[in-house]
Amino acid sequence: MLAATLWFPGVACSQAHDHKTKAAADDGQMVGMADHAMDHMGHDSVMSLHMQMTPMRVATHADSTRALALVAELRQAIAKYKDVSVAERDGFKMFLPNVKNQRVYHFTSSRNAFKEAFRFDPDQPTSLLYRRNAAGQLTLVGAMYTMPKRAGIDKLDERVPLGIAQWHRHVNWCLPKRGESARWMERQDGHAVFGPESPIATQAACDSVGGDFHESLFGWMIHANVFAGDDLGAIFGDEHR
Repeated sequence: MLAATLWFPGVACSQAHDHKTKAAADDGQMVGMADHAMDHMGHDSVMSLHMQMTPMRVATHADSTRALALVAELRQAIAKYKDVSVAERDGFKMFLPNVKNQRVYHFTSSRNAFKEAFRFDPDQPTSLLYRRNAAGQLTLVGAMYTMPKRAGIDKLDERVPLGIAQWHRHVNWCLPKRGESARWMERQDGHAVFGPESPIATQAACDSVGGDFHESLFGWMIHANVFAGDDLGAIFGDEHR
């Protein structure tokens, strides 16, 4: 599955616009893959090698007030996506559509993922998050928003109070080099050699297996489960914490 979803062989483009479009699409797919992978790995030592969380701050009354106002804004902004067909019409695509029993279904917009590097728009999250209900229908639980990897702690706090929530980002990934997609299947000492399930998390270790090391693969991400009720702990308490 990793081999199929992670590797996006590129053909050199003569037009810069085409190159940027494809790069944005690849980033959107990779964002979905990364968050999906981490959702299913559990809180183990390997996960901790590839996940960085923002430090928690002591929550203040002002933090709670600001967070509740933000939740109300986000809830209203994405309510239209309770209808999955509306999300799909707006360019959101399900990650791993052939995997029927996902704990959380990520519908990612490559276009929004690209734009999030430059602005914050509650109406245009990077990903929409769904769960299946007892009847098998997809139910909207919230959205994932992103910020550039260069964003500082104070800038993240401006968007969502760090006394209430933690942002996360995926770090220290060793990937096969371009043109070597078959290497995704490699295992060593019972572990994957590449990707988020690999114990390899340093430049030197990645070099030793002939990989391509990425200290920070994407920017910062945060889950806002705005339809999980009114408790801020439930809304921002995604399983990465």
